[in-house]
Amino acid sequence: MAIANSVSSDILTNPFDILVVGSGAAGLYAALCLPQEYRVGLITKDTLKTGASDWAQGGIAAAIAPDDSPKFHLEDTLKAGVQLCDTKAVQFLVDQASSAINSLVQMGVAFDRQGTHLAMTLEAAHSHPRVLHAADTTGRAIVDTLTEKVLERPNIEIVSQAVALQLWIEHEECLGISVLYQEQIYWIRSGAVILATGGGGQVYAQTTNPSVSTGDGVALGWRGGAILRDIEFFQFHPTALTKPGAPRFLISEAVRGEGAHLIDRQGRRFAFDYHPNGELAPRDVVSRAIFSHLQKTATDPAHDPVYLDLRPIEPERIRRRFPNIIRVCQEWGIDLFCEPIPVAPAAHYWMGGVKVDLTNQTSIKGLYAIGETASTGVHGANRLASNSLLECLVFASQLSQLRVISPQNSDLPGIYPIEHQGHWTAEMDVIGSIRHDLPSLVWKSAGICREAAVLTSALEQVKLWRSQLEKLKISHYVLGLSPGQAVIFDSPLAPIQLKSCAETLNLLDIAYLILKSALFRQESRGGHYRIDYPQSSPEWIVHTLICGEQWWTGQVD
Repeated sequence: MAIANSVSSDILTNPFDILVVGSGAAGLYAALCLPQEYRVGLITKDTLKTGASDWAQGGIAAAIAPDDSPKFHLEDTLKAGVQLCDTKAVQFLVDQASSAINSLVQMGVAFDRQGTHLAMTLEAAHSHPRVLHAADTTGRAIVDTLTEKVLERPNIEIVSQAVALQLWIEHEECLGISVLYQEQIYWIRSGAVILATGGGGQVYAQTTNPSVSTGDGVALGWRGGAILRDIEFFQFHPTALTKPGAPRFLISEAVRGEGAHLIDRQGRRFAFDYHPNGELAPRDVVSRAIFSHLQKTATDPAHDPVYLDLRPIEPERIRRRFPNIIRVCQEWGIDLFCEPIPVAPAAHYWMGGVKVDLTNQTSIKGLYAIGETASTGVHGANRLASNSLLECLVFASQLSQLRVISPQNSDLPGIYPIEHQGHWTAEMDVIGSIRHDLPSLVWKSAGICREAAVLTSALEQVKLWRSQLEKLKISHYVLGLSPGQAVIFDSPLAPIQLKSCAETLNLLDIAYLILKSALFRQESRGGHYRIDYPQSSPEWIVHTLICGEQWWTGQVD
């Protein structure tokens, strides 16, 4: 798809009214909801349609059926969140769901239908069938439509293959960002910055997230002084394709909702040993069931799979509902009509993020966050299936009320370009080694099951790596530039090396935040499970809050 309104580099020397960092469902819909009189820059570090939203299969939850209601949706969400959801935020989410769906339908999203009505399916922990879908590529259908609409908007200028490096913070206010674009670093002034960079699944060795999911927005927000919330809560999807050489392709929860069985190597449905709902227990329960069962029965628990058997489902129903899963399995030599799919848990969705209110405002004036980057309070300790796409849309719609003071060229500091050759080959060896080793360390220490001794050891290693990277010369261009210090690189290698450095620094920061938060919360709840504190505690019905190096607890609203 041609990017008709992509910008040339000289345009970045002028201020934008609003910058949106990230181009998944949250970023795209946010850009569309902003008042059209504003000049909006949409910053994406790859091309459009490379984020996790495009991979979302299951669907989008909305209580719009005659026998359903927002009240039931509220109750299901609060139950899944294990007492850490903010009720006001969840009420807002479920009440606005119907209008969000109507907006998508009017834009042309082709949801599946039963006759003239929107088709809905049941997913785990939902009391009613309320998950709308477009076969098993719902995220792609939504992102494709939103992308088309963004490309039609003359006020939205797309800056692709651009990496956000630093927030521009002065007097506790966000004035813009620094961006690596082509072979230069620019400081871009704006009236507001909206972080919509998605999650951070790449910090784990096993993840369903795409390669761009390196926690950039959360790391940027933390380094800029924004308050973070509930960083320890990471949801591990129970059923990711697990075959040597294959990506950890998510096998949608909807497959189990339609009747697929979870079995071990002997063909036994073991999930009922761990929960009376078996395969349809909450995600964290099913993930721990698989983890525990593999620990007991597998030769190599870290890499061996269990199996998802779709043969109990009518073949024609499988063909209609899951064509993409059929296609991907066939690519990897699996005929799911005749054999079960090898699966194992993988990091999937981050409940925590940059703390925001109902208007997406962070603790820093001029800085907003939305989607998986944000902590709105709707997911609590464990996201209810298919609420994430809904959250993106409902909270993005609030941005139609956003008003900013448009910056002028006179607001920019003097720009003093620095020429640099940009050769950091020796330093890249250090960065590459850390980038390779970090995900395995975090998977083993802060994955599905956690305990103090392992977390502490991993935290010390991450501190050492952070110290090593911060001393590298290349890191100065990610962490140490002052507003106005534009840089022009002579070498075409420089942008590639700087992007790798920036992502690795971000991953190290979010690993540090996850590990330290997991140590801080001395209980088990939702997506956070401590072997040494296996029970939930009434004393921990509180949020974990972080600002800089301070950790404290906050009341649940």
